[in-house]
Amino acid sequence: MAVQINPSILSADFARLAEEAKAVRGADWLHVDVMDNHFVPNLTLGVPVVESLARATGTPLDCHLMIEDPDRWAPQYVEAGASSVTFHVEAAAAPVRLAREIRAKGARASMALKPATPIEPFEDLLPELDMLLIMTVEPGFGGQAFLDLMLPKIRRTRELIDKHGLQLWLQVDGGVSASTIEQCADAGADVFVAGSAVYGAKDPEEAVDALRAQAEAATARASWGCNH
Repeated sequence: MAVQINPSILSADFARLAEEAKAVRGADWLHVDVMDNHFVPNLTLGVPVVESLARATGTPLDCHLMIEDPDRWAPQYVEAGASSVTFHVEAAAAPVRLAREIRAKGARASMALKPATPIEPFEDLLPELDMLLIMTVEPGFGGQAFLDLMLPKIRRTRELIDKHGLQLWLQVDGGVSASTIEQCADAGADVFVAGSAVYGAKDPEEAVDALRAQAEAATARASWGCNH
């Protein structure tokens, strides 16, 4: 599967979100972090901002819900215009039912795991998903340092995806930059969320292109990439 780069607007200027979205036109998705100050100790934005952003950009929105009770709220983000909605398995009461509801409403269903949450207990759920997100920092704040101890978890997840022959995207989020993206790609990730590495650059569009080139080169060299 092709490498995908998803700039995170958590690192963008919230007063200029429409312009910031247009600054990364070459991105595959725009990653939108939704935090409720309960599941994580931070508060960002909600449904009304997603609705406005969906009208302001042609880039599809990838909404990452770091919130309590995603079973209740996730479908509303599909209705607001998100093309992909990620819920945390640690917060979901009925993850399979929720994934099916998101898909039924026309969006891609994704499940996220915090760093301390293992992938193995959720192997049977993987066919219900379109994407799995491995957090490579503790969720809640942008600009954190990449946790390299997540690399074995990424590898194990890729092995499970391949074991079942799934067309499941494997996303990483947290500390993804020019110095870490190749490690993630080598381990098996194919979708990369990058915040400050894109919006902290002088030219965000150039940063997206450079990250994509790095990830594609690493994927081509990786043992798992040779089989895809």
